[in-house]
Amino acid sequence: MTTPRVPFMRLVPGDDRQAIDAAIRRVVERGWYVLGPEVDAFEQAFAGACGAAHAIGVGTGTDAIAIILRGLGIGAGDEVITTPVSAAYTALACMMVGARPVFADIDPRRLTIDPAAIEAAISPRTAAVLPVHLYGQPADMRAIMAIATARGLAVVEDCCQAHLATCEGRPVGSFGVASAYSFYPTKNLGALGDGGAITTNDEALAAKMRRIRNGGQTDRYHHGEMGVNSRLDDMQAAILSARLPRLAGWTAARRAHAAAYRQLLAGSGVEIPPECDAGHVYHLFPVLSPRRDELQAALRADGIETLIHYPVPIPKQPALGDQSPGACPEADRVCAHILSLPMYPGIGEEELRTVAGAIRRLTA
Repeated sequence: MTTPRVPFMRLVPGDDRQAIDAAIRRVVERGWYVLGPEVDAFEQAFAGACGAAHAIGVGTGTDAIAIILRGLGIGAGDEVITTPVSAAYTALACMMVGARPVFADIDPRRLTIDPAAIEAAISPRTAAVLPVHLYGQPADMRAIMAIATARGLAVVEDCCQAHLATCEGRPVGSFGVASAYSFYPTKNLGALGDGGAITTNDEALAAKMRRIRNGGQTDRYHHGEMGVNSRLDDMQAAILSARLPRLAGWTAARRAHAAAYRQLLAGSGVEIPPECDAGHVYHLFPVLSPRRDELQAALRADGIETLIHYPVPIPKQPALGDQSPGACPEADRVCAHILSLPMYPGIGEEELRTVAGAIRRLTA
């Protein structure tokens, strides 16, 4: 396989390599690998970074969503309104607890769930709303919270692509009752493996979710309630602790790269979704083109790696076939046109110019 001249991202540690090496050595020398002091330290630091009272480390971002729903008592017979454009794990987490995901179409500008579509999707079975801060762009939380509050619905935020994002100056994850984060290696704050976290300001809910992630144990070998086995391990917690102090700088770099892309691609043949909030953290930089597949193939031939997030709306995934999803025409359009350009903190100015130049040439 030929190495692209502009890769989509680079996951090999860079300026954080020494800190990561030291973190790994520290864990190995201590010999404590699960729910140990590294997890405790990272949970405290991550809660502080998110402006939350509590953080609970879990195995994945998917588990984080499912554990929140379990903690809220949401399950069989309940409906959770969510977006049709996201990684399918958002909806699968609802199904993991026996709830039915109900899909409300997206806002064509933000590409996040449309509050008006949420209102139309509410039924007597609706228990929660699960907005996703997609690509690092915060959902319209003011409008979503107004609807949810008026209808007495819980709001669970999927922040898996939105570490340190803000909505109207307020941290994402601070609006709903609890929020889910992923530390999959490609995320803005990524581990060297899987990992996730939950944040909340609700002390009783936090205590319950800590029990749920560890088999429902009240203490060792005493299981007081139904739980799962989903624990952030100390190795990944230590690595995340090493990286967390760099996250603000990495976020600033992503924003600068996004601004450069916007300038370099202005007037080109692709549509650039607007930045609807200055708190956008650019986990991804997507563009839209009705000739998406042709453009991607041409860029690949030119040595430029791109990805599609996401080619199939979640309601049209075979795994969701029995959920009776409604029509989501904006989601259908976006999934047919979306293309993610190379975006990571260390991408160089020349690489950005190479990508933009190729797109301008191919879409002229």
